[in-house]
Amino acid sequence: MRHNKHHASLGVTREHRKAMLSNMGASLIKHGRIETTLTKAKALRPFIEKVITKAKKAAAATEKKDAIHLRRIALTDIRDESALTLLFNEKVKQFEKRAGGYTRIYKLGPQRIGDAAEMAIIELIGAEDVGYSKSRGKKAKKSGAKKAAATAEAAPAAAAPEAPTA
Repeated sequence: MRHNKHHASLGVTREHRKAMLSNMGASLIKHGRIETTLTKAKALRPFIEKVITKAKKAAAATEKKDAIHLRRIALTDIRDESALTLLFNEKVKQFEKRAGGYTRIYKLGPQRIGDAAEMAIIELIGAEDVGYSKSRGKKAKKSGAKKAAATAEAAPAAAAPEAPTA
């Protein structure tokens, strides 16, 4: 059975895909943001977020051997020691207060000239970035409309008693 075997194949062999994601992950860690195709960015997101989670666990580890173990496991994914050292020593601090969602993908407008591939930017985001507020559905919109109507009614009523006297 093929349960839980889905991944973006990206049209390359397993070895090539592993090397490509490793190199893209190292570039993302070093530079903070990279420009790539939308499909590669979507494939990179779960890959790099798992590595960042390992770095967070290593930072919070009470025993040194656990931290070393997590670093070595991450080294099997990201094969660049300098990028991994940067992540585990410096960049992990910006993710400590964030519970997941360490990357953001922006779609870029024009397609690439050669093959018309959709382009995107993937970037690392820190804990200080609040992002956007999600709408909570139809009930939130209705209650928000009622609150706005109530404040609109209260505003003219408050303004009426302050009429100037002559």
